[in-house]
Amino acid sequence: MKINKFAKLGTVVALSSLFLVACGSKSSSTASKQVLNWNETAELPTMDLSTATDVVSFDTLNNTNEGLYRLGKDSKIEPGIATKTQVSSDGMKYTFTLRKNAKWSNGQKVTAKDFVYSWQRTVNPKTASQYAYLFSGIANADDIMNGKKAVSTLGIKAEGNYKLVVTLDKKLPYFKLLMGFPVFFPQNEKAVKEYGSKYGTASKYMVYNGPFKLTKWTGSNLSWTLKKNNNYWDKKDVKLSAINFKVNKSTTTSYNLYQSGKLDETTLSAEQAKQLANSKELVTRKGASTFYLEYNQTKKEYQNANIRKAISLVIDRKQFVNKVLGDGSTVAKGLASTGLAKLNGEDFASAASVKSAVATNRAEAKKLWAKGLKELGVTSLNIQLLSDDTDKAKDSTTFLQSQIEENLSGAKVSVSNVPFKTRLARSESGDFGIVVTGWGADFADPISFLDLFTSDNSQNNGKWKNAEYDKLIEASKTTDAGNTTKRWNDLVKAQKILLNDQGISPLYQQATATLVKSKVKGVIYNAAGVNYNFKNTYIAK
Repeated sequence: MKINKFAKLGTVVALSSLFLVACGSKSSSTASKQVLNWNETAELPTMDLSTATDVVSFDTLNNTNEGLYRLGKDSKIEPGIATKTQVSSDGMKYTFTLRKNAKWSNGQKVTAKDFVYSWQRTVNPKTASQYAYLFSGIANADDIMNGKKAVSTLGIKAEGNYKLVVTLDKKLPYFKLLMGFPVFFPQNEKAVKEYGSKYGTASKYMVYNGPFKLTKWTGSNLSWTLKKNNNYWDKKDVKLSAINFKVNKSTTTSYNLYQSGKLDETTLSAEQAKQLANSKELVTRKGASTFYLEYNQTKKEYQNANIRKAISLVIDRKQFVNKVLGDGSTVAKGLASTGLAKLNGEDFASAASVKSAVATNRAEAKKLWAKGLKELGVTSLNIQLLSDDTDKAKDSTTFLQSQIEENLSGAKVSVSNVPFKTRLARSESGDFGIVVTGWGADFADPISFLDLFTSDNSQNNGKWKNAEYDKLIEASKTTDAGNTTKRWNDLVKAQKILLNDQGISPLYQQATATLVKSKVKGVIYNAAGVNYNFKNTYIAK
């Protein structure tokens, strides 16, 4: 999923992992005191799960709504709306039995029809969901997205109110993990139709079936609250009465609020992380996420591979992660993050790495730059660099600007640091030259990263295209889907094509240094997929 410069992502081991943040401190355990004050580093763009693409939206959706499953500690599939799952012998049909005591915050029951409506709405081309591609593999989904079949033919049907049947047209090894991802959650048809174009744009234009309800969000403000949802089927296990979120784009501001007791968590700058290295409240989250430069290849200058390669080769990534970020982030080996997946003991990131794609070689960069300029018929180039407006993002773009301008003759870099929501919008509309962006795995499989750069993927904002890459990704999903080794090799070859062409320039695998008050217990953090699950969080005595 799309992530902001401070997206909070955690450690992934083998397929994925979560961990529990815990320590102790003084605080009343009465319900009235079960309030968590959490720092956020970017605004909340939307609550419409069919159109959401970013970590802030998905985190909020995950805690205010619920699908067939919830993802708990150590990636464990936990019961959500489904109480029982039956899988056919060929793995192509899933039958879910739904609980009868699940309700929406408007009092209506959650039924199988809510899942059918939600899935059909997301894959409907009219919705223009950027995440509809995740439905590929569910019967008829591809044809529906391509306008060849009606949405009613999607391989999902309700047999009464409490039985849901999903039919696949190809095996999906990660199907159950997808069911814990908000794109596959149910939606209340009455609410969607009642609110119309306002649906999901403010807390009052939404209904909820999860542990909490969103309140105090106008659609553009920098604070909001999750309140315990008394209509939630498992409300007895929800200890917090409220979670207050406050957007702080300055780590100085958030740290001061943390020190004064107004925040229970804060993100740290590189300097703060160094100074607090021995703090018992320091929590470093290594993520299943990679940051990279994405080039707008609708523009002539970025269609030139020599220009892209030259820019990549002047960046000293080790200096970047150690001196600028200083938060435990590491130099990326490629697009897919280290630790996401392994085969026969080999990590995918190592198997699919291309060392030259993340190397620093300024002599070679200058040769390629000169060659690229000559091919373009120019002697200089103005580069527009887009990123977020947080402190860390500003430090990052300042560093990148100096690396490029100081080492490439005739390069002039203009920087635009804008709010996260604006950066997303500009990226999606193609209003950028180069954007510093990132992706966090939606589930623990390399395809979650590599799918992005197929020619027809709506998330491919840079419009990089390669026919062989497309064929390999397609083979991994079809002819080779049932052969683990062949599928693995398809994905390895695909990533190497992307990196050798410098379709993107990987920068770093993100880690985020944070402080979390020792009184905060039970925060479940998932590195791949939705990050935070606050259902069982509580404030200790």
